[in-house]
Amino acid sequence: MNRRPCMRAVACLLATALALPLAAPAHEGHDEAAPAAVGESPRRQPDGSVFVPKSAQRQMNLRTLAVAAGEYPQAFELAGTVAMDPNAGGKVQAALAGRLQAGPQGLPVPGQSVRKGQVLAYVVPTAGAIERSNQLAQQAELRAAQALAQRRMARLRELSDTVARKDIEAAESELHSLTQRLAAVGAGLAQRDALVAPVSGVIASSNAVAGQVVDARELIFEVVDPARLRIEALAYEPAQAQDIASAHLALDGQAVPLRFVGAARSLREQALPLSFAGDAQALGRLALGQPVRLVVQTRSRVAGVRVPMAALQRNSSNQSIVWVKTAAEQFAPRVVGYLPLDGVSVAVTQGLAAGERVATQGAALINQVR
Repeated sequence: MNRRPCMRAVACLLATALALPLAAPAHEGHDEAAPAAVGESPRRQPDGSVFVPKSAQRQMNLRTLAVAAGEYPQAFELAGTVAMDPNAGGKVQAALAGRLQAGPQGLPVPGQSVRKGQVLAYVVPTAGAIERSNQLAQQAELRAAQALAQRRMARLRELSDTVARKDIEAAESELHSLTQRLAAVGAGLAQRDALVAPVSGVIASSNAVAGQVVDARELIFEVVDPARLRIEALAYEPAQAQDIASAHLALDGQAVPLRFVGAARSLREQALPLSFAGDAQALGRLALGQPVRLVVQTRSRVAGVRVPMAALQRNSSNQSIVWVKTAAEQFAPRVVGYLPLDGVSVAVTQGLAAGERVATQGAALINQVR
């Protein structure tokens, strides 16, 4: 039997087995993973720019915008508050001290609609023991005097043929006076003051509880018409009120246009109050007294490039920057100077050129890459 071919086959198999690399078995629950691709995660470059691969840009939902140069109205920001229109809102105050009673329809609650002239509550005067005793004593004296006047009047009428007419008229006048005084004292003992709604609208605030003791001039209710609210701002430079062209209210990421109503002629807290009106539907979502931020545009114009306010970020030196896309996967920071425009966008006056692409969405995520 020829054994030489068999020995050659065995030798070839051993050589092949020795040439293969030995693979270590994986632990239970840990499969072998392919090595991660190098350079596929965002990272900060030594020059301060940020490398963001395309896959990461899609995950971060980045959006860029090519900016254009132009001239825009110069603007400044003011802090304001939501106020009621004096012709469409009012305050309900107690005219005298007393105890609160519910009206015919009960005490209204905030948000409840009311109509003009509706009785909201009553104030029953609270008098002291000595004052009430004096009123009762005066009432008894007036009743006795009224009874005497009635008897005297009856006698004079029986003697009308022999008594002068002027005496009868004097007696009638005295009886009428005593009757009126007695009615006034009686009404004072059982009087209650009705608190009525000055305008139609909704209850903005309520400080009323049944049985509550209130003082005179104490605020009980505020009634406001949500469709007719005003925005009031304070200008610490009176000259600003003379150069107002338009105004916008930054609300939920949108610029709500406002109409300048007028400026006061007297200072309040060393500032000049300015009044603005706007769209009823937009302002109706605000609450009375809510602080807001206004951007007032003047008639003067400034040259620059317009970018959304969301593109502005802060670097480690607390400088305002924007992220400019310099390459397909490269973003560079630019220190910029800007002026507000309408509450949702700004005019960059330095640090940015027309035609450059600025990150407008996801800029905060780029700013966080280290």
